[in-house]
Amino acid sequence: MRSQGYGDITSGRPRRQVPEVIAENGLVVEDPASGFCGAVVRFEYGNVVLEDRQGRHRLFPLAPAGFLVDGKPVTLVRPMPAKAAVAPKRSASGSTRVEGLRARTAKASRIWVEGIHDAELVELVWGHDLRVEGVVVEPLDGVDNLVERVAEFGTGPHRRLGVLVDHLVAGSKESRIVAGVRDEHVLVTGHPYVDIWQAVKPSVLGIAAWPVVPRGVAWKDGVCAALGWGDPADGWRRVRSAVSGFRDLEAPLVGAVERLIDFVTDTGSV
Repeated sequence: MRSQGYGDITSGRPRRQVPEVIAENGLVVEDPASGFCGAVVRFEYGNVVLEDRQGRHRLFPLAPAGFLVDGKPVTLVRPMPAKAAVAPKRSASGSTRVEGLRARTAKASRIWVEGIHDAELVELVWGHDLRVEGVVVEPLDGVDNLVERVAEFGTGPHRRLGVLVDHLVAGSKESRIVAGVRDEHVLVTGHPYVDIWQAVKPSVLGIAAWPVVPRGVAWKDGVCAALGWGDPADGWRRVRSAVSGFRDLEAPLVGAVERLIDFVTDTGSV
């Protein structure tokens, strides 16, 4: 009996093109040699496994023109592996990182922090976001003269100030100073910690808790003495190197900084 012409090289006729069909799970095919008919369930070492309606499994090689679909020869091909979704790169603050970022001209608005350690920590975690927005962080060396500094700065709708204050709790010296700032273009936020160091989670540094420093002892000196960290410069290097992102910081600091960034960059509605 003559073949139907698929791969017939003796007939002198052109070889028919056998279509390729992607062997998706559930596709029903027939093995013409055995008559076994079943649905594609998986692949094993270059072979396809079919399951018939009685639940029986049989393995067949993925040969050219090796199967029938609706009675017509086909070549089964494996589906291309699904590409894994590429998660967007995140900055240390958790925001989506902007690739190929070019330096922007700094905006007139500013974020002020109390000291150089505060500025370094904010830059470490939120530096990418601030460069995207063109916002500069400046240390104040304390907030004792905050009201005067705000007046000198000269705020306006597009010249806003965000101020981050340490130990901003009811009854503190800092809270009394902040109460004197009455300017709609200034937002002061803060955290309850004595120093920005204390806003780093103790577990990140391998300690159970921050030491309690006696009154009359400079906080950083007392902490370094209690923990055997050397002088404050050595202690700061230890603290800074332990922080890789916002998850290493206490929530009050994270929330305070996020509010400041939103405030100084949201000038469109003003």
